[in-house]
Amino acid sequence: MGDGKDNYRDEIFSLPVRAGKRTYFFDVKATRANDLYLTVTESKKKFNADGGFYFEKHKVFLYKEDFEKFAEGLNIAVAKINELKESGEYEVKEGEGYERRNYNNENGYSSDVDFDNLG
Repeated sequence: MGDGKDNYRDEIFSLPVRAGKRTYFFDVKATRANDLYLTVTESKKKFNADGGFYFEKHKVFLYKEDFEKFAEGLNIAVAKINELKESGEYEVKEGEGYERRNYNNENGYSSDVDFDNLG
């Protein structure tokens, strides 16, 4: 290998998105079999006690067979967040997360996930 072609095929497209204290990287890559996939990386600058810094990163790999379901799930979750904020069922307290208010799962969504049952 050493001809650089594999490196070119691996990195197809990269889009950094700065969002507050975090940067998200959306990277389209190709496998050796030329199948495309997406990695989403969250990067956040953290500081050591000595004043130095490092970047904490979390990465998710999304394969083409999962794109549609992932996008659908993301859209549903974002819509639910907007709905909850507008309805007042959740309230954001300054410096804290959301406070739950009279919310139940009768709408078909469940926050109790049994990962052993996921396909």
